[in-house]
Amino acid sequence: MELYFLGTNAGVPSLERNVTSLALRLLEERRSLWLFDCGEGTQHQILRSPLKLSKLEYIFITHLHGDHLFGLPGLISSRAYQGGDSPLTIFGPKGLKKFVETTLGLSESRIDYKLEIVEHDGGLLFEDDTFRVEAALLEHRIASYGYRVVEKDLPGKLDAAVLERFGIRPGPLYGKLKKGESVVTPSGETLYAVDVLGKPKAGRVVTILGDTRPCSAAQKLAQNADVLVHESTFLHELADTAHAYHHSTARQAAKTARDAGAQHLFLTHFSSRYKSEEQLGRLEDEAKAVFAGSELAREHVLYPVRRRCDRES
Repeated sequence: MELYFLGTNAGVPSLERNVTSLALRLLEERRSLWLFDCGEGTQHQILRSPLKLSKLEYIFITHLHGDHLFGLPGLISSRAYQGGDSPLTIFGPKGLKKFVETTLGLSESRIDYKLEIVEHDGGLLFEDDTFRVEAALLEHRIASYGYRVVEKDLPGKLDAAVLERFGIRPGPLYGKLKKGESVVTPSGETLYAVDVLGKPKAGRVVTILGDTRPCSAAQKLAQNADVLVHESTFLHELADTAHAYHHSTARQAAKTARDAGAQHLFLTHFSSRYKSEEQLGRLEDEAKAVFAGSELAREHVLYPVRRRCDRES
């Protein structure tokens, strides 16, 4: 599981940074790619990255402001030309379906794969054997949502020494035991999974928030997250401006991470007024003063999502 930032600017792109988009690469977990927001130019950013649109499975749109959305029609249209013929599902607020259908319809764009648009107002969006995704309404000028991606716990490690004593070698019986099923050994004994499986490995939690003021929903979504991605549009000296425009400061993002018990915080969605490395560094320093696990998100960098147990070991 890896995060890859395709855009970290707020409002408008700059020569150094694109507008908002973030990929969650899940090659080991399910051989797929998820995208969170799709600002203008996202497909160009993907062309400069190791990401493959053919692996794209889900897109989650946080809200319908242009810097989070205007790249969507082009990416949808181009996906098939980059080998994307598998189904694609897009989740987002009410109005998303009209936006996509209108832009694709007026441009007479041809989509050669199954495209599903799911509008929601929060809650459980989907759940399968490996992941659960929940959403909650944040506090912004328009309906803006945060997403909590929860990886299911993984089975514990099999005790190979015990299995060898029972004459069981790697193969189908290993798979059954991993699933928690009992098996019959070559000698005819019944071996129960609980006797050879170690403690389950806790799944990871990644929380990705849309634009928001500090609010209880953001903290709830970030509770005990391994990674929190939080907008940090302004330095705290502009806290009044942030409040007026329904945004957060770097200090406020750090406070949310700290109070939620998150392990790591990525700051993103920076005002275009912060151009130099020195100015961006001030945002990071401000956050670190509150929450030591704060870090500026940088575009075109792969960030592994580490498990809490790995961090503590």
